[in-house]
Amino acid sequence: MHPKRRTLALALPATLAALMGAAPAAPAAPAAPATPASGPAAADADRHGPKPTIVLVHGAFADASSWSGTIRRLQRAGYPVLAPANPLRGLAADTAYLRSVLAAVEGPVVLVGHSYGGAVISGAALGDSRVKALVYIAAFTPDKGESAAELAAKFPGSTLGDTVNPRSYPLPGGGTGTELVIERATFHRQFAADVSTADAAVMAATQRPVATAALEEKAGEAAWKTIPSWSLIATADKNIPPAAERWMARRAGSHITEVDASHAVAVSRPAAVTDVILDAVRATR
Repeated sequence: MHPKRRTLALALPATLAALMGAAPAAPAAPAAPATPASGPAAADADRHGPKPTIVLVHGAFADASSWSGTIRRLQRAGYPVLAPANPLRGLAADTAYLRSVLAAVEGPVVLVGHSYGGAVISGAALGDSRVKALVYIAAFTPDKGESAAELAAKFPGSTLGDTVNPRSYPLPGGGTGTELVIERATFHRQFAADVSTADAAVMAATQRPVATAALEEKAGEAAWKTIPSWSLIATADKNIPPAAERWMARRAGSHITEVDASHAVAVSRPAAVTDVILDAVRATR
């Protein structure tokens, strides 16, 4: 075994080596709420009540710019959009942060999560009557007591464990934690095979690491049990096995769409992602 692989195997639990993932980020401007719609868009809002704010939550090894293509399309359709930074430090902490973001949003909300971001929205929406729909994009849809790492290992097919390296980072209260980064040499084929080489190189360079604790932490109660959900399955995903995505979506009773795309489907197929989000919006207004 290559020394680097041996170090990884010793450093991480067996379930983590099968692994989880999230769509890497693509270069683009940060998200901002759309300007108020006029004309037909405004008339639509008057007929059906206020348009929901669509909140897009990225996952590991990414940032909010991975939603850029989707954001542009949603804003052109007249919807307010937010794409906050997901801290990627712990499921409970990340969920609490997203709740703080939602507290500043007025009116109805549609929550969208990619990969590990799916676990975050599942917790953040719990008990919030303003959240009208949950949308999972190549995402984890955990039930209480499940972690992203164990769900990724539930079905064969993930090759992410062979492409990540652990490194230490300081914890706020002292001591060190472990976070994961993806090897740049394997980033393109592993995470974004259907993205251009140039864009994948930028995504690899700007990746945000995820704490192993976030991927191992068990979820609390699941909001998808009481809020309608939609799921996009990326059938060429090498990070979360498509079979796992499909199993979780069926268990949640989600409206399912399958797309031939890599785990970076929000980057490579933003039109398909937007269509699923708008399906959810229209069905819940």
